[in-house]
Amino acid sequence: MKALVLGGCGIQGRAALYDLSRNSTFDRITCADIHPDLIHSFDFLDTTKIQSVGLDADDPKALASLMDNAFDVVLDFLPPQFVRTVTETAIHIGVHLVNTNYAYDILDLDHAAKERGIAIIPECGLDPGIDLILYNYSLKYFDTVFKLNSYCGGIPEKAACNNPLKYKISWNIKALLNSQKRDATLIADSECIYIPAEEQHENGFIHHIAFPGLGTLEAIPNGNAVHYIDLLKMGHHLSETGRYALRWPGWCSFWNPLKKLGFLGDEPINGLSEKVSPIEMVAKLLEPQLQYNESEKDLCVMVNKAEGVRKGNHQTLTCSLLIERDLETGLLAMSMGVAFPACIVAEMIVKGKIAKIGVLSPATDVPCDVVLDQLKKRKILITETIEQPV
Repeated sequence: MKALVLGGCGIQGRAALYDLSRNSTFDRITCADIHPDLIHSFDFLDTTKIQSVGLDADDPKALASLMDNAFDVVLDFLPPQFVRTVTETAIHIGVHLVNTNYAYDILDLDHAAKERGIAIIPECGLDPGIDLILYNYSLKYFDTVFKLNSYCGGIPEKAACNNPLKYKISWNIKALLNSQKRDATLIADSECIYIPAEEQHENGFIHHIAFPGLGTLEAIPNGNAVHYIDLLKMGHHLSETGRYALRWPGWCSFWNPLKKLGFLGDEPINGLSEKVSPIEMVAKLLEPQLQYNESEKDLCVMVNKAEGVRKGNHQTLTCSLLIERDLETGLLAMSMGVAFPACIVAEMIVKGKIAKIGVLSPATDVPCDVVLDQLKKRKILITETIEQPV
């Protein structure tokens, strides 16, 4: 089988190359990146099956020419602004596509994908991704679900918390800063609650959770939880749902005043010789200060908590995972947590284990048991606890 990895030399893409190169299902892998020669610096990677080529994703014709090479599946790790162009190109060519971005911008392409007989599966990363697989798993476990909450975050190990933010970058500084301006929608006491972006770090739903071995983490409403409840068709039973970003405590108290003062604004600052926005300035200032060194670990922390009824008994099912950086390869926990699920789903498509076509979702269309088993083989373990009221 032939796979194309777009953005293959990026932080997540290189983890995908590592996974696919060790998978006998794929005998040819093409890595496409704006900096294709970076692949030669990946000492951890066996490049026997990998061909590296240059790609300027801003050139739609070059993208189409590259994708039109009889690939069995394309894995897209390009920045989110390219998600629609890549998806439309995949549909035009007629090749299956997996990506890790949110699906909102391509949901309208479902009919076109079905007409071409291909599967387009976005949201196949960590969050969204593994969390949606766990949604599916929880719904299969319970007869009825009343509460469904998801927590996820990338944080430094405690030894690497050597700056005031207690944070280091394991993905993209621009995406990180933009995620501090994200609306949230949740359900509490059977009521739909909308939290505007300006209140993200100052609202009554910010709380703390305890994670075994780590201690207390801050949970911040982040994203549209109701969208997934509608997708899963479970709103009539549900009294509570939310999606929360996890950080070390102090995150909101750091960002709330800065955001109010305009440090994350997009408009150019008046009085400067160059047109620079506050958010661009903050990105340039913080990015070099928030890098991991070779001996430091990032952590991916996830908790999915579902409450419902199973065989007449009221129970709470908690599924949690902790991924640590692999210091031997240097691959970040976030890179593996995002890339490995995408690779698993790509293999399932080419092996016919996902037969549906159209724009699909891990929450409804991907066999959760298969994914969880494959994650386990990659040492990403889900810990389950079941509690019953006394």
